[in-house]
Amino acid sequence: MTRRHGYALLAALATMVVLISCGIFAATRLIGGDGAARAGQQGDRGRGESARHGGDGLRPAANNRWIGTWAASPVGPEPRTARGLAGHTVRNVVHTSIGGNSARITLSNRFGDKPLLISHASVAVAAGSGTPAAAPGTMRGVTFGGKPYVIVPAGGSVVGDRTVIEVPYDGDLLVTTYSPRASGYVTYHPHSRQTGFSAVGDHTEDVSGRGYLKRTNNWRYLTGVDVLNARADGAVVMFGDSITDGISSTLNANRRWPDVFADRLRDEPGAPRYGVLNQGISGNRLLSDGRGPSGLSRFAADAAMRPGVKAVVVLLGINDIIAPPHERDPGRIVEGLRELVRQGHARGQRVIGGTLLPFGGHPSWTADRERVRGAVNDAIRAGKVFDGVVDFDRAVRDGYAPVRMLARYDSGDHLHPSDEGYRRMGMWVEWEMLVRGGAGASTVRS
Repeated sequence: MTRRHGYALLAALATMVVLISCGIFAATRLIGGDGAARAGQQGDRGRGESARHGGDGLRPAANNRWIGTWAASPVGPEPRTARGLAGHTVRNVVHTSIGGNSARITLSNRFGDKPLLISHASVAVAAGSGTPAAAPGTMRGVTFGGKPYVIVPAGGSVVGDRTVIEVPYDGDLLVTTYSPRASGYVTYHPHSRQTGFSAVGDHTEDVSGRGYLKRTNNWRYLTGVDVLNARADGAVVMFGDSITDGISSTLNANRRWPDVFADRLRDEPGAPRYGVLNQGISGNRLLSDGRGPSGLSRFAADAAMRPGVKAVVVLLGINDIIAPPHERDPGRIVEGLRELVRQGHARGQRVIGGTLLPFGGHPSWTADRERVRGAVNDAIRAGKVFDGVVDFDRAVRDGYAPVRMLARYDSGDHLHPSDEGYRRMGMWVEWEMLVRGGAGASTVRS
């Protein structure tokens, strides 16, 4: 029997089990957050030598402590996917912050309305930037509770077993899934600024990538990649909206401000060895749902409960001001930010806050909305909201017209930074603030 025929048979058997009963869900266990089901925790005891590609010679992890190297927040159901992606393979490309000697993936069906059958999954190191091809010798099959397939319940998520693979620092991984049958809406993260791929049929372990004829700027199903790294100190979450998501940054160049900061943590002497997890959602608001769940409702699942998180950097609130219903009370935004801090502190995390960037010249700007932004920033700078302050406003504003961004930091829409603006932001954050007892306010880094 060929491998492909074997997976087809497994997929058919799995589908029959679903139709007969819900017994298959015994392979998963419920966790907190959004009530998701995570599979295969007991399968994390796998052993073996990793492939020697792009790694740093890490010794085997001593304590099996998982640390996030990449993440993306689930935003909603992808339009025009009511039947899912039946008979298609999805190859997500993700950029790592830290490396490790093993990986595990998290798949989400949070916004699906039917159980999602994944009959085949894999992870590999990408052969290069912007390509669906895998580096030779790095392709690995992913299992879930020891099985090559899994069913993700509607509204839930699953975690794969430990996959032995040497994950590079600052590199691209290919995380691939195949779904053989209709499964309802696809849970996705739009505006990824990273080209992903899809193919008709099962191309899960296609090393060449030649079968991937369609491209997308969405991440589908995948919401996290964790690694085993005995030298890592933990992870930091960057929690925000489109400015953290990097919506205006160069495609496939990894120039979002969290990417810049991840490079600094890797390169600067004395910096904590943290994975950097970007949990920005374009259009996201702090107080109310809209583009994705509100910051208040998603903070626990997307930030506080991510693996190994020691600190969170929050930059959120501008969309509450500029998008309907246009919050006019800065006190409500400030109190919402304080609630995020309380949630982080409940898990022993430091929560750092960023001031809201200027948006003068954007069509949404008015003097009254500028007043609200200024009042929120004043409260943040006063030091009574967060454990530390990153004054992003000061970093990018025009000194002669402080309601606007300096031209070279402006992408052109007067709301989102350019690549140079994102670099300025990533250099402005003092990593000392992430560590308990570190500095409490930012200074210039240019």
